[in-house]
Amino acid sequence: MGKIRNPLPFAEHFNVDPAKLEKLGILNPVLNVDTKLFIDPVLLDVSVHSEIAMGATRSFDSYFDDVIKLLRASAHRGDVAWRAAQARLRFREVVATCLGYGASTIRGSAFGPQLTARLIDTAKQIVDLGVTDPDLFKLLPLLEDGVGPDLISDLATNVIVKDLAVLTQTVCKKLALQTRTFKIRGEEFQLTENPTQPRPTPVLLVPTDILRALPVASDWSEVADAAAASAAARDRVNRLIGDIWSAKTRRQKAELRAATLASRDAFEALLLLIREIELRPYDLKRDPEGLTVWRTVHHSIAREFPLQLVLAEPPDPGKAIAVVVAILNHFQQLVEKKGLWKVLWTEGRPHNEKVAQMVFFALADAYCKANNLDVTPEADTGAGPVDFKFSAGYEIRILVEVKLSTNSKLIAGYERQLEAYKDAEHPIHATYLVIDVGWMGKKDERLLAVKNSRAAQGLPVSDIVFVDATRKASASKR
Repeated sequence: MGKIRNPLPFAEHFNVDPAKLEKLGILNPVLNVDTKLFIDPVLLDVSVHSEIAMGATRSFDSYFDDVIKLLRASAHRGDVAWRAAQARLRFREVVATCLGYGASTIRGSAFGPQLTARLIDTAKQIVDLGVTDPDLFKLLPLLEDGVGPDLISDLATNVIVKDLAVLTQTVCKKLALQTRTFKIRGEEFQLTENPTQPRPTPVLLVPTDILRALPVASDWSEVADAAAASAAARDRVNRLIGDIWSAKTRRQKAELRAATLASRDAFEALLLLIREIELRPYDLKRDPEGLTVWRTVHHSIAREFPLQLVLAEPPDPGKAIAVVVAILNHFQQLVEKKGLWKVLWTEGRPHNEKVAQMVFFALADAYCKANNLDVTPEADTGAGPVDFKFSAGYEIRILVEVKLSTNSKLIAGYERQLEAYKDAEHPIHATYLVIDVGWMGKKDERLLAVKNSRAAQGLPVSDIVFVDATRKASASKR
């Protein structure tokens, strides 16, 4: 399981006001952890940045025009033209953008030989139908299993990497950042260096208007949902391909794939549908998925609401616990009295539990850094339970587990999950942090009953801290 450890946002490291990046329409990446956003090639030509709308679009079209020419020239699978086309569809991950699914790293997987072989076979089928539009490669992921958002993004990034470098170089000049020379695809650029990587790696900044949580061609349901407003295109697709809106099973999707590849008209109908969809990039201001909200907390919380923490040297267990308790109490005050509850909500509903966990992590990490303490919170961002392990020296481990009141396994999490985790980590102290966003019911009473029952039986007991993060009325409405 990957863990975020000591996250380092670009703006923080290079001493840039995040608002300046926002005004420039540029993502503020975390330099040592992937941001779960992806470049969608369908958005390239509508970007407000000329380096992308003109330069990247031109690069994309030119690159895949060449692939199409090679496939048209190929007489049979495996000949010289085929191998040349296949080589151009072999993409590696571009780590410099800091995008993807990496939890504790910006390095992930890329196109393997089997996937590349499948893509070239499908592309050849489409070209043999008479389709010569380079946009066909924007639809290939829809027709192949195993091509997720990260691989779609990798495909686009590899093709437009020099255009991203041109844009990044311009942004670096505007922000007067210190740069060094990096060679990308044989051309030299003045770019900033990522200090978290073991070997010299540039930072490629990405405009926010080409980023989505899921590229439009990630699956059939995404296309169907996005195209709901386009009646004319929908009717044409239904007539030539079938009802893409009902595709749920692998068999149904395979049938749609076969129908799409049955004729030039069918494929071009789907291509037209994609073009008519009203596409919008991911809304970073609303941040509906809670992907970046924790960074705001990390950037400003320790400065706006300072907290003085002192840990004796060598670390004393009692004082180490006191430091963590102070952070928990401060978190409670900020949420309940200083408006931090707002970042735990979006559009009238609570963010998911992962967001709450990341907000607490960001706050704890910021205070540890601000006070120069040898205490490092960790956030497990894998599929298992998320924990925060504060450690000082080898012997001192303190666990904090964060749950929302909406969690259906809130009681079991305290009674069994946390205790099992304690058995593995052997901490000196553990706290179950329950963030109340509503729908608590009697769960708080049941939690306290479990705690009291365990204590009465002489069993290990973890602290429980409740934080009220329910929505508060504004002062003007009271």
